[in-house]
Amino acid sequence: MVNRRAQGDVAEARARAYLESQGLRFLRAQFRCKVGEIDLVMEDRDSLVFVEVRQRRSTRYGGAAASINHRKQRRILAAAAYYLQIHGCQRPARLDVIAIEADDRIQWIPNAFQAHA
Repeated sequence: MVNRRAQGDVAEARARAYLESQGLRFLRAQFRCKVGEIDLVMEDRDSLVFVEVRQRRSTRYGGAAASINHRKQRRILAAAAYYLQIHGCQRPARLDVIAIEADDRIQWIPNAFQAHA
């Protein structure tokens, strides 16, 4: 069995390369804090982009993007809010998803989810 962290690192590297090929600029990977984790922090023109990378080897339980439940979304939103706070960022930000499916197809979902009032 292959190490899950190593698989995650490979998926994040693929996602980063894909986003860079689309014109985004890499800022950092694996931002962790008490409330959650952000896989990639990128820049798209004047916006910060927080990226959740999901990979699935099977579609048995839905695709990679479908694996991001509401609890996971809340944790990502909280981590993104914390990142913005500690860096004093006043610029626009969004949350994107890179879904790597069982057939190795990459799906980029810009603005995949957001905070609800």
